[in-house]
Amino acid sequence: MKDNLSPLSPIDFDHMSSEDVMVLNMGPSHPAMHGTVRMVLTLDGETVVKCDAEIGYLHRGFEKQCENATWTQVFPYTDRLNYVSPLLNNFGYALAVEKLLEIEVPDRCNYVRTILGEVSRLSDHFTCVGAGALELGAMSAFLYAIEARELLWDLVEEVTGARLTVTYARVGGLKDDLTEDFPERWAAVEPRLHSTIDRLDRMMTKNRVFMDRMQGTGVISPEDAINYGFTGPVLRSTGVAYDVRKDHPYFAYDRVDFDVPVGTTGDNFDRYLVRVEEMRQSIRIINQALRDLPDGPVSVDDPRIMLPEKEAVYNTIESMIAHFKIIFEGVQVPAGEVYSFTEAGNGELGFYIVSNGTGKPWKLRVRPPCLYLMGGIDRMVEGGMVADIIPTFDTINMIGGEIDR
Repeated sequence: MKDNLSPLSPIDFDHMSSEDVMVLNMGPSHPAMHGTVRMVLTLDGETVVKCDAEIGYLHRGFEKQCENATWTQVFPYTDRLNYVSPLLNNFGYALAVEKLLEIEVPDRCNYVRTILGEVSRLSDHFTCVGAGALELGAMSAFLYAIEARELLWDLVEEVTGARLTVTYARVGGLKDDLTEDFPERWAAVEPRLHSTIDRLDRMMTKNRVFMDRMQGTGVISPEDAINYGFTGPVLRSTGVAYDVRKDHPYFAYDRVDFDVPVGTTGDNFDRYLVRVEEMRQSIRIINQALRDLPDGPVSVDDPRIMLPEKEAVYNTIESMIAHFKIIFEGVQVPAGEVYSFTEAGNGELGFYIVSNGTGKPWKLRVRPPCLYLMGGIDRMVEGGMVADIIPTFDTINMIGGEIDR
């Protein structure tokens, strides 16, 4: 059999017999396979001849559950899509419904969403970089990254009351404003985040073992990445500078200055480098947004959309009626349909929603970035070694909660 296959070598399937190859199940009960994912591998020795990736059945039913909930009750479900950066899911869904309602949230709300969205992106990237390093044996890098993530989750908990399933956004605004001491708390955390990013950079970027495992593995061309529908750091690692925040600005992204890091080869090492630099850019965005944070409310002043204050509900009949109608009937969204998209931790997160004019979505479809990344993982690992699957799977950062169909 061929013993000179490289990650980019074409595979001649037609001239292979069943005696030449071995079929191996990798997952779902495998420490490197997350959730319910299974890869059916056809191997020639340790070379991956063919990879058939199956995302499995998580049975969460996000889209169908949303059709049986009011527009507001969907928020806890969005928390559980990419559960490492739930605020980005919250804000992306809220923006989609607001487009259907044709409303503009207050300026302060846009800035707060930008700030906390980037905090959530930092959490996502620290987790991806740290966990990826761990699965290659770098335990120290993982501990440093998770310590930084804890600092970020402390900030999130201070504002939202929860660390993971935050349910913080609302149609038309936010549950609460930032806490008064949030700028001071962020100022205390920021130097530690910079220190951790620099430490991870020193530990891994020029580490010979890490470089050997990452460079030249999991390669995908920009043309293939676009054809598969890749977005986010994986697409940008190929040299395509597509970022929804830059190309289709929303919230306050058109009022802050930041760069879009890109790679050159589209391999695992470039995906790691892109995420490391994106963390620095997220900190830069947060600092600018906090500096320019305007005064004012964080929600629209419309009793048909936002719940009234509890004190008013208990003391005025108008507020009690408004509260009752939103809770039991839901926000009445005009009939129509919209596709709205934002830049989540792993790429373009889109919501296609259809309203029939009632308090519940008639149809809700999510476009999770990870689903498309998993659709192209065979192209990234075929021709490489079995061991290369581990860093490749890590650098696409598959999150099982959002790809369940």
